[in-house]
Amino acid sequence: MNAQDFITRHAPAWHAAWQSLSGRQGDEALLQALVARYSEPHRHYHTLAHLDACLRHLSDLRGLATHADEVALALWFHDAIYDIGAADNERSSADWAARALRSASVEAAVAHRVVALIMVTRHEVAPRTADEQVMLDVDLAILGARAEVFDGYEDQVRAEYHAVSEPLFRANRRRILQGFLARERIYHTAEFHGLFEAQARRNLARSIAALQD
Repeated sequence: MNAQDFITRHAPAWHAAWQSLSGRQGDEALLQALVARYSEPHRHYHTLAHLDACLRHLSDLRGLATHADEVALALWFHDAIYDIGAADNERSSADWAARALRSASVEAAVAHRVVALIMVTRHEVAPRTADEQVMLDVDLAILGARAEVFDGYEDQVRAEYHAVSEPLFRANRRRILQGFLARERIYHTAEFHGLFEAQARRNLARSIAALQD
């Protein structure tokens, strides 16, 4: 996705979220910095297209969120730092968000919730709040996409990890996908569970089988 097209589409909502949480418009330089991060050449899936999809999915679930603008800002930052092979990308992204929120004099409780929303995208713990449920469902919507879209996502993930040997990538990727498939529920909101759960399980099972070939 073209960076300028992305900004044109999403800048009004960006400024509205900051206005809601801080009483002032969003920092234009920060917006540009985030767009530059999501445009880094080593990214193939965690790009502006992914962020665009997340923000569009949020519009479908916005009414379920307790603090929808906090979820929106958390989505902007959730993959802001994406260094291949690093184990602390979410933490680094959350720290950046925390600094930005402090600079805008956002209340500490709000900043704390935004950081928690970013950290939950590590997908290691169950969501504790309605906002965390929305955050996770939006981030994982790709798992329930049409088969050809999901297959493109898998190809993009492989491209991001092109430096990893095929046997190691297959083993690690299979373990990750099996973890999602083993869950009682992949999607936590009733809306996305109804829309995407069955397709996500078909996609995951098919990909796991392919990784074992």
